[in-house]
Amino acid sequence: MKTAMIASLAGLALAGSASATFVSYQVVKTSATNSGIALDVYVLYARFDGATDTVLNAYNLALTAGSAGSNDAYGAFYHKDNATSNSGVLQKSFGTWSPGATGSATANRPFDSYLTIGGLPTATNSSSADPSWNSGGTGAHAGGAAGWTRPDLLNNGVIGWFNGSPPNNQGRVGLAGNTATDVRLGQFVVDAGANAGTWTLTTAYNNGVAGSAVQFANGSFSLGGAVPAPGALALLGLAGFAGRRRR
Repeated sequence: MKTAMIASLAGLALAGSASATFVSYQVVKTSATNSGIALDVYVLYARFDGATDTVLNAYNLALTAGSAGSNDAYGAFYHKDNATSNSGVLQKSFGTWSPGATGSATANRPFDSYLTIGGLPTATNSSSADPSWNSGGTGAHAGGAAGWTRPDLLNNGVIGWFNGSPPNNQGRVGLAGNTATDVRLGQFVVDAGANAGTWTLTTAYNNGVAGSAVQFANGSFSLGGAVPAPGALALLGLAGFAGRRRR
């Protein structure tokens, strides 16, 4: 992500100390079928341990070296958004990563790949692509002038997205689209059984209090292999929360 973008977000919290703590990235996997195609749907969350922890932006999304499925992982994703480049057709050839273009909550949203800083993928979502989508990379997955209006992910290793209206606290735990501990960062839809690799990501966040310092967390997540089902993930989260409280 560009240094200027990080600086502008950090400027929202110039003073004070933050007590927010990033725990890990969490992925919830479900199965679906649409247009006769069996799909695996992965929803990515950033987990925190504070009641008001708030994500500001995410960046440096990159496929790890030697990751399983890395040969085709950049272009592995289905889209079914209502943007003019896609028109609500389940496909890998056209689409956008914008959460504001997803469309119907029943006909489109469950089968569309998108990125977000919290909230739900609706027309009022304030997440935006940062300039890293327009440059870098090589071959078919290099950057261009379209920003995130493309079906694949760039292979430049630095792509990011941010909340274009931070005062709305869209990236805060506990608000719509998020959970009491987790902030939604995206949804990735692939063929059932496909391994779309392991990815690294950096998240900038604070404790949601005016004047608190921005912190940065690095971690990884996998889009394939053994991923806990939603019920198992909830139990793991409760166990971790109880463990922290005991300490």
